[in-house]
Amino acid sequence: MNHWSSLSVLLLALLFIYILPYTFPSFSFSAKNMDGETSKSIYNFTVKDIRGNDVPLSNYNGKVLLVVNVASKCGFTQSNYKELNILYEKYKDQGLEILAFPCNQFGWQEPGTNEEIQDTVCTNFKAEFPIFDKVEVNGKNAAPLYKFLKAEKGGLLVDAIKWNFTKFLINKEGKVIARYAPSTSPLKIEEDIQNLLGSS
Repeated sequence: MNHWSSLSVLLLALLFIYILPYTFPSFSFSAKNMDGETSKSIYNFTVKDIRGNDVPLSNYNGKVLLVVNVASKCGFTQSNYKELNILYEKYKDQGLEILAFPCNQFGWQEPGTNEEIQDTVCTNFKAEFPIFDKVEVNGKNAAPLYKFLKAEKGGLLVDAIKWNFTKFLINKEGKVIARYAPSTSPLKIEEDIQNLLGSS
């Protein structure tokens, strides 16, 4: 009997968390800014860079953004950093910015301090794009930015970030245009980036 009771509670929890938001939009959770208003763009948020300094994302107004949760010890790490570097070098002068957020929630693959992460990213992966403070992207302590991103572009079956190197593409107005799975190669996104930049 206890087994069936536990199973019933689990199914009800799954229904509330994963099914109701799709069936009844009023059940959806959305990120709110400090005034309690639903955030309409990424520019409503301020984040911390890897040195702990506040960075208003409104600083990137008019840019095309690729927001990525990164990790230094993942099977996707080498290929993603390599291709992100290629995209950044190719399009940064046309208005592309890549915003990398280290996260240790997936297989504990970003265990270092901010200083260690920065050293690894700069030395081993030669990244020149901005690296930000290590964050959580899922759960009750998820960064407000990531709550917003997930609310704007849900994932397959569930909205939660599933692994390192999930990518969100943001247009020049700060709107979330697309979400790409961790397995999606950054270079596969190039055409979408070109379209938002207005290049061909």
